Amino acid sequence: MTRSTRQRGVIARILETAEGPLAVNDIHLRASQDLPRLGIATVYRTLKLLAEQQQIHAVTLDGETRYEAVGKGHHHHFSCNYCGRVFTVYNCPVQLPAGTEYPGGFVIEGHEITLYGRCPDCQKTQGPS
Repeated sequence: MTRSTRQRGVIARILETAEGPLAVNDIHLRASQDLPRLGIATVYRTLKLLAEQQQIHAVTLDGETRYEAVGKGHHHHFSCNYCGRVFTVYNCPVQLPAGTEYPGGFVIEGHEITLYGRCPDCQKTQGPS
C-alpha cells in the first residue's frame, strides 16, 4: 500500500523533527499540510503501528498522551504554561543513575521530569513573569 507508507513516512518525519512530544491533534494538523485528505482515524492507526514497531513511544503529560520518536537519549520535558507546547530538554537536573538505592529500600530504574514555565516565544509576547 503506497498510500499508507506515505502516511507513515510523513507522520514519522513529523515526530522525528518535532521540538518535543506532540498530541494526536497536533500530529494530524501538521500531517494534513502534506496530506490534505488525511483522517484522524488514520493518524491513530499509524501511531499504533509506529509504536508497535518501536519507532515512537507515548508520553503522558498533564493527563494528555503525546508521542515522540524513540532514540533521543536521556531527556526530560518542558511544558509552557502559556501556549501549551511541550519541548524536549536534554539537561538533566537529577543525577540518579539506574540502580541507585533510595532510602526505604527503593531501587531507581529510571526517572522522568516535566518542567513548567514560559517558553522563549511566550517570553517575547507575554513579557517577563
